[in-house]
Amino acid sequence: MPNIKDIAKLAGVSVTTVSRVLNDHPYVTGDKRKRVQEVMKELDYTPNRNAVDLSRGRTNTIGFVLPYNDHPWFDKLMNGVLEAAFAECYSVVICPTAYDQQEEERYLRMLKTKRIDGLVIASRANNWETIAPYAKYGPIVACEYIDHPLISCVYVDQMKACMDGFQALKDRGHERVAFTVGRHEKQSNTTKWKMEAYKAVFGAINSELFLYDCYNVEDGKRAAERFLMLDEPPTALYSNGDEVAAGMYYYATRNGFDVPRDIAILGEENLQIADVLDISTVDKSVRETGRVAVELLLGAEIEKREVCHEIIFRNSI
Repeated sequence: MPNIKDIAKLAGVSVTTVSRVLNDHPYVTGDKRKRVQEVMKELDYTPNRNAVDLSRGRTNTIGFVLPYNDHPWFDKLMNGVLEAAFAECYSVVICPTAYDQQEEERYLRMLKTKRIDGLVIASRANNWETIAPYAKYGPIVACEYIDHPLISCVYVDQMKACMDGFQALKDRGHERVAFTVGRHEKQSNTTKWKMEAYKAVFGAINSELFLYDCYNVEDGKRAAERFLMLDEPPTALYSNGDEVAAGMYYYATRNGFDVPRDIAILGEENLQIADVLDISTVDKSVRETGRVAVELLLGAEIEKREVCHEIIFRNSI
């Protein structure tokens, strides 16, 4: 198998010149570049991409850390990351963790060993004290607010977004509002902020009016059944995702409730299913968050950038 010494000899140039051609170095004259490329073609030479990347100090590859890719929020975020990365000629390695700390650290070590150029972290299992030291090996961008000098972040003001959602329901006369969340507030800032937003709008949380571990349509059905079977059912439901809201809508309408006359429903994420079912939703600009995350990762400075949320009013509240 030919190597760069063979190519240099046949092309009548130095090994350094061949290396520069392989690495797209600008300081190679046109005739030398052409001779090297012709010899490579004659010898059917294919460079070792890993070696080239190592010599260049970059791989043009981004790691995208997420717990799982079968959730619409992460899917939409991933679409934004892919769109922005491909526009800049970068590849993306999807790094699912299932919230396993050791698996997450394995992807962090990919950054340390220069197998990727940087990491976008959608949601994390480890604390930032564990993650932050890896930023010295390459840029890390968080998809949540973090006040750390080495890590950029792109974020929606989750507290404000949830407060606006609860306030929209209150403005329509709802005082008894039930809501769903995902992980426990000790594990998830998103859950913590939603609970704080509820308190800011309505006061103390009634334990019978909220439910953990809701992620999909089936969870939404389960939540609606629990809430609507209470002796004093709520007049409005605020889900933590449009798929959950769709499950709520399905259960309510199949059991004789009129939406929104008998029960109002508000979702999050602005997914297509909410549009189809005419469900109002809090759009947290998920796709835009993914695009901005890549922009920050490829930028030269550490930045903290907020993206805006919006309530999409439809016919469910």
